[in-house]
Amino acid sequence: MTEHVDVLIVGAGLSGIGAAHHLRSAFPGRSYTILEARDAIGGTWDLFRYPGVRSDSDMFTLGYRFRPWAQGKAIADGPSILRYVQDTAIEAGIDRHVRFGHRVTHAEWSSEDARWTITAIHDGHPVRLIASFLYVCGGYYHYDAGYIPDFPGIERFGGTVVHPQHWPADLDYDGKNVVVIGSGATAVTLVPAMADRAAHVTMLQRSPTYIVSMPAVDAIADRLRRMLGPRGAYPIVRWKNVALQTLFYKLSRRRPDLVRSLIRKATARVLPPGYDVDTHFKPRYQPWDQRLCLVPDGDLFKAIRHGGVTVVTGRIAEFTGTGVALESGEVLDADIVVTATGLRLLAIGGIQLTVDGRDVKLPETMAYKGMMLSGVPNFAYTIGYTNASWTLKADLVSEYVVRLLRYMDAHGHARCVPADDDPAITRRPLLDFQAGYVLRSIDEFPKAGSRAPWLLSMSYPRDVLRLRHGRVNDGTMRFS
Repeated sequence: MTEHVDVLIVGAGLSGIGAAHHLRSAFPGRSYTILEARDAIGGTWDLFRYPGVRSDSDMFTLGYRFRPWAQGKAIADGPSILRYVQDTAIEAGIDRHVRFGHRVTHAEWSSEDARWTITAIHDGHPVRLIASFLYVCGGYYHYDAGYIPDFPGIERFGGTVVHPQHWPADLDYDGKNVVVIGSGATAVTLVPAMADRAAHVTMLQRSPTYIVSMPAVDAIADRLRRMLGPRGAYPIVRWKNVALQTLFYKLSRRRPDLVRSLIRKATARVLPPGYDVDTHFKPRYQPWDQRLCLVPDGDLFKAIRHGGVTVVTGRIAEFTGTGVALESGEVLDADIVVTATGLRLLAIGGIQLTVDGRDVKLPETMAYKGMMLSGVPNFAYTIGYTNASWTLKADLVSEYVVRLLRYMDAHGHARCVPADDDPAITRRPLLDFQAGYVLRSIDEFPKAGSRAPWLLSMSYPRDVLRLRHGRVNDGTMRFS
């Protein structure tokens, strides 16, 4: 007999553990199982092991709403975040519901039975479970491999090439010359972290990124915790940071030239006198066309001032046997090259969905409230914000799923499905975001619509109203 659970969660990372916590708290008697492809809890925070790995958002918003972040640093290191996720799972007994080494490949919905049949591969063999509701919390990128451009001559390089997504535990970079290719969040984290031990680190970027320094410790949060305790201070600090993020994002979109000027002036103040700020730290795009990079306490700028780090802006012509040659003619000698060149996106973990015998083609679906798919019953997934902390959205999605299941219980419904039947709705890309990793793969994702509820909102305050307090039976969601 195939095992049945009420809710099947895919992924035991930050989103999946949070989803399980919400479901367990709301429905103590409901059965659930988490299928995790890897062999550990933690998702991203267990996968990435490169030097200096840390959050690129403050932990008062990246942490769960239901579990206060009690440590001192607001910008936390990866191992601390991993322990936070693992402790959340262990304290609630969620870890006992995780099945490791189960990679979900297919999910087939039967309207006649109002059930999903989920197929996962475990130890090379298929395993099947039946679930009333399928909840995918596997993130949105390939865990197997990151993105590496086709660099000419890379096979000639005599040193070591490493992608941060799969960092070798035994990599020795003491006293070595390191070139880090990239200028995103991973690169600006790696570069100062490696500078302490490497002979020299060069950050090689094709074009600059907006980089903003932020205190690693939130002084206001510390004072409030001393006055109110961690649990009393947490929601205040969380909303304080949400408000600041929202205001800065709106100002960036409405007054981009002003924000560009403010960021440039702040950057120039922390770099050596006479530094060529405009070449290396003045992006061509507007603020928040791509995600801003945070550096705690300006660690990248400090490493540049101290001489252990050089930033080079230019295009790669080819790899040589001993380094990287640029189109400008400059050659960067290297013992190790780190390709911090980004992620490869993967919609809903690469799972093939089938509804009543018909395969679901994701680009033909529309994303309902950024968390469900048109024409796909009893299904939800988590995609976080691009302009704020991932967990802000993940918590709201979990809260909405709980409200949805409660509504179905109260009205005796076995099936819910968003219906895309408004001819006035026009389709657009799901993410309005210009980052390279998004543009490379966005055509493989569901579409957004021209108005609610088919828009993927990037506003946490607005989503609080819609997902936490809005109507469940809104006319677009159909029940039977």
